Amino acid sequence: MLKVENITKYYGSLKAVDNFSFTVKEGEIFGLLGANGAGKTTTFRIIMGLLEAQSGKVSLFGKAIDYGVTDTIGFMTEERSLLTKLTVKEQMLFYGKLKGMDKETILMKLDYWLDRLNISEYKNRIIKELSKGNQQKIQLITALINDPKLLILDEPFAGLDPLNVELFKEIIMEFKNKGSIIIFSTHRMDHVEYFCEKLVIMVAGQAVIDGYLTDIKKNYRRKNIIVKGDINKETLLKINGVLDVTSYVDEVEIKIKDDSVIDEVFKYISKCKNITKFSVEEPSLNEIFIAKVGESYEE
Repeated sequence: MLKVENITKYYGSLKAVDNFSFTVKEGEIFGLLGANGAGKTTTFRIIMGLLEAQSGKVSLFGKAIDYGVTDTIGFMTEERSLLTKLTVKEQMLFYGKLKGMDKETILMKLDYWLDRLNISEYKNRIIKELSKGNQQKIQLITALINDPKLLILDEPFAGLDPLNVELFKEIIMEFKNKGSIIIFSTHRMDHVEYFCEKLVIMVAGQAVIDGYLTDIKKNYRRKNIIVKGDINKETLLKINGVLDVTSYVDEVEIKIKDDSVIDEVFKYISKCKNITKFSVEEPSLNEIFIAKVGESYEE
């Protein structure tokens, strides 16, 4: 288990992380989310042992994170950290040795991952000559080369086409199923909803949302009703508790404050013509993120 307990970090007078805590168990994918400047990168660096918090502690499998533990961690940064003048092989030998691996094991693992990611022909190519998508694949291999027990993924799908996004997803799920602890950070809320059962959303170094995704959606209370048919937007907006009505190509989305509004909306919709769909849906995580982060900045 990874335990982050009440960590606080200042840069001068700026409090980047403020009494922040969470835990992630083996085989869990945990979403660490927030707008730019929320404190995510600082938190990652504290977990990695690259920065020291002024207070609080971080432990992995009950041990403080030091050089005896970091060999079991893989970290894929949002900013590419590749040595672009090296060949792919040279890069992996360098990273693998930093993780305490011997040359034979590094090259065996490298061949496996290059084949898995369909880029075996680039083994001796200089990294700066590769496309952005293929550089992202090399970046992923640097995080996986040591079979990490803790895998931190910061915007792992940047620069990838849809086919390679699916390939990355498959690999990440394999590590989850092997029992790795995975922390996943992205601005793509649909990816978070695909992977993460638990998440935390940071604003100004603090958690504004923390818990299981199903509970977060349930507690948000607001719902969306999707309708197909001939309805009048102005009439819907007059119903108490209807927050907004948006027309799309072939359907209408009605945002309501909570479940108590459903019956009144249905009563109106049942009188309309050509209704082929009436569906009550949970809000998307993207909607909740915008609402909660926006509220926090306004306060």
